[in-house]
Amino acid sequence: MSGKVIWITGASSGIGEALTYQLNKRGHKLIISARRAEILEQVKRNCSEPDKIAILPLDLSNFDNLSNIVQTAIKKHGKIDMLINNGGISQRSLIIDTKLEVFKKMIDVNYMGTISLTKSLLPEFIKNQGGHFVTVTSLMGKFGSPYRSGYCGAKHALHGFFDVLRMEHEKDNIKVTLICPGFIQTDVAKNALTGDGSAQKKEDDATQNGMSVEVCAKKIIRAIKKNKIEAYIGGKETMGVYLKRFFPKLLHKMVLRSDVT
Repeated sequence: MSGKVIWITGASSGIGEALTYQLNKRGHKLIISARRAEILEQVKRNCSEPDKIAILPLDLSNFDNLSNIVQTAIKKHGKIDMLINNGGISQRSLIIDTKLEVFKKMIDVNYMGTISLTKSLLPEFIKNQGGHFVTVTSLMGKFGSPYRSGYCGAKHALHGFFDVLRMEHEKDNIKVTLICPGFIQTDVAKNALTGDGSAQKKEDDATQNGMSVEVCAKKIIRAIKKNKIEAYIGGKETMGVYLKRFFPKLLHKMVLRSDVT
């Protein structure tokens, strides 16, 4: 994995920011993207080798224009070896209280934006006969939890899309790794949309007490190096993946008892 050109979305905070620092320390050339250029500039200044960082602002919800952005990204370092799809937004509201616009936002950002960027880069990977798509989904892409219906739906959809992408393009030496974090100490809960589309603006206990972003980033890098198909990262909540598979009724009861909001 040495000397790669890696494009990271959602790099202005949380897991994406931590991945930027860890991968920069390892000598990779990076393209970092998020909506706000000024925050990306700050992340770049915090890097140990900022000269290897290129900044490319983008808004995943503007997915119709992402094909042009891909060509700009390639010109930054001359090629792209890996795309880490990390950008996204969460939700905290009951289905009955959630406006349809909020569900659409979940799909536009978390699903359509991600697959549009991926599909736009795919011809370059095919031409090079190699590349790696790393998509940060969530444990909520494997099982559900109350207050996250739209988020779970979008994350489940990513698994379906990228599983097929892996199958269709294994012949082109294109790899796909799905990263499924659990509770990680980020602002994901604070920035989550409520039923009317406004931000929740408060943390939840599970997120605050979760794994640090630094540890999470290191585990993601290990999973990439091992070319894992899926990696479940977090604490005891990762057991939900196996409970869903073998004991779905038990998982249903446990999630309801946990009262996680």
